[in-house]
Amino acid sequence: MEISKQLAYEFNLKEIYAENIITLIDEGNTIPFIARYRKEMHGACDDQVLRDFADRLNYLRNLNKEKEKVEKVIKEQEKWTDEIAKALEDALTLTEVEDIYRPYKPKRKTRATVAIAKGLEPLADIIQAQEINEPVENVAKNYINEEKGVSSVEEAIAGAKDIIAERFSDDANLRKTLREIIAKKANITAVWDEEADEKKTYENYKDFKGEVAKIPSHRILALNRGEKEKCLKVSIEINPKLTLTEIEKVYKKENEYTDQIILDTIQDSYDRLLFPSLERECRSALTDRANEQAIKMFELNLKPLLLQAPLKNNVIMGYDPGYYNGCKIAVIDTKGDVLDTAVVHPTPPQNRVEEAKAKLTDMIVKNKVDIIAIGNGTASKESEILVADLIKTCSRKVSYAMVNEAGASVYSASKLAAKEFPDYDVNLRSAVSIARRLQDPLAELIKIDVKSIGVGQYQHDMPQNRLTEVLNGTVEDCVNSVGVDLNTASVSLLSYVSGISGSLAENIVDYRSQVKHIDSRDELLKVKKMGPKAYEQCAGFLRITDGKNILDNTAVHPESYGAVEKLLKLFNLTDEQIKSHELTNLPALIHEKGENKVAEEIGVGVPTLNDIVAELLKPGRDVRENMPLPELRSDILSMEDLKPDMVLDGVVRNVIDFGAFVDIGVHQDGLVHISQISDSFISHPSDVLKVGDKVKVKVLSVDLNKKRISLTMKGIE
Repeated sequence: MEISKQLAYEFNLKEIYAENIITLIDEGNTIPFIARYRKEMHGACDDQVLRDFADRLNYLRNLNKEKEKVEKVIKEQEKWTDEIAKALEDALTLTEVEDIYRPYKPKRKTRATVAIAKGLEPLADIIQAQEINEPVENVAKNYINEEKGVSSVEEAIAGAKDIIAERFSDDANLRKTLREIIAKKANITAVWDEEADEKKTYENYKDFKGEVAKIPSHRILALNRGEKEKCLKVSIEINPKLTLTEIEKVYKKENEYTDQIILDTIQDSYDRLLFPSLERECRSALTDRANEQAIKMFELNLKPLLLQAPLKNNVIMGYDPGYYNGCKIAVIDTKGDVLDTAVVHPTPPQNRVEEAKAKLTDMIVKNKVDIIAIGNGTASKESEILVADLIKTCSRKVSYAMVNEAGASVYSASKLAAKEFPDYDVNLRSAVSIARRLQDPLAELIKIDVKSIGVGQYQHDMPQNRLTEVLNGTVEDCVNSVGVDLNTASVSLLSYVSGISGSLAENIVDYRSQVKHIDSRDELLKVKKMGPKAYEQCAGFLRITDGKNILDNTAVHPESYGAVEKLLKLFNLTDEQIKSHELTNLPALIHEKGENKVAEEIGVGVPTLNDIVAELLKPGRDVRENMPLPELRSDILSMEDLKPDMVLDGVVRNVIDFGAFVDIGVHQDGLVHISQISDSFISHPSDVLKVGDKVKVKVLSVDLNKKRISLTMKGIE
């Protein structure tokens, strides 16, 4: 298989673009670098397409290696044919290659291999040919051999049937046909073990039946988990007539002496070999599909979460609620440095509410706090009530926001947190993290194992290596799309920048601490182990806000600085006009002259020219500026306040296969089922919603006992 042609076809790319992407990847370029700075070479594919391309490239290369291995084994057995060569060439999946390999694969001891050892293969050939003109028993007499363990006609025929059954099972074309029938026509069923499921978690799956072709991914994952916990017995079911008839079409001929033997052998092959194997394959394929869908959902949720608009230039109080050990408080300044800390005890069992209010008010006034960030975990409802009440009497205008604290405890107990805050206990570190999550979500959330951030579903059931790979790619794309301040970024943040490893990130921070301030991107080349390749990959994603060169505070790559000089000279413009945002007429000037001509004169492609112009118009811009700001509040609702038909403002917290969870200002997020999202048909909630979206919702019902809130987005004026 010529991989570049196959990828060009699959991704609808020009073949030269596919070849270029492969070359760029093989040269060690990162996906963010390729996506941003090599657009002319791949037709301006975005980073997600390039990651999918890289995944598929890796798969096809592994596929080719497997084909080479299979070819070698079959040739060593001297059974290589043009038909096998063609089948291998056409195979597009590892499953198809495995099917081709199956008859030639060294087998463990099976009933068929035992029969072959007894010398019964010639008898199997005769029966399978179905051309004899006498009873099979007459022919089988010739294969009785006491020394080899064949003592009767019945044993001879039984052994021959075992050989034929395995041949049917090893037929690659037959397996492919049956696999397709099962995928289209089979059902997946579950039987609930009520005694094993004490919490009645899987009661909804009692006597469950769903079509394999249509079952949603979240149901597959739920069935798998129920089976793993021994609460469900799951199986694939299909009308045997659909499959047995297909085998008969291929292998059954009309012969009165062999008809019943062949039919019995088909049934045995199907029941004992084919269906159990294909059932496992079907379950595995469903699980793989469900895993990829769940991982994709996690990825879709993670991106807007990381790219939430930061609340810059605000002093923020982080409030980590708790009961027995009190509520931990940390105030951070506009740069994220800690100004003040405290522990208050307004919650049970101590209930020192007035004392806590006084302490918090003093801290708010003293540190000029603008916003209070409250973690949404244990005791958050009591804490929110206290803060909402405090705001009414505080002399300083202050608002609050609920912050998802998922993973905060993981971070606060980590080596990184201990290194950042060696003098603070674990709980105070968590309060700092909650405040920083509101101030700059991206910079803080990347310190946490992304699987602990709390978006998605069934993440602990996913193949962890694959999940980590995809989510780290998402974080990398987010970090590089925003850019990183070279003089303030943590080691954690720097390590996600294109081309920068963890050790190189530490070297950058060490160098920064020595020189106090890095004044230009070129200075990076003085950092220990920063070679030309790493510099090429990372330089465009690092920002210097107050450096010597205004371009160092843009996404323009240093390799294009010369092109910028030519562009400015072409239209008699200056660096000072970039700094003072006086280039608003630049697009019109380029349009008048012709962008192709301008690009040619300055020595870049049109996509790079457009990127350069976008950066010159807004040097130092943050792509997150266009994202919705966090929901700031000054008052509170409780579940008891909610009534059907009440219309509320909410923020999407999580999007899953069957709906979306929306924060409406009470302790419990409400669920908007997929059927309640839109009057128009949508195939998935992510078609119209993403994490962080501000939405209007109407209350459908409230179950106080189960703490469930059902919402709708339909029928709202």
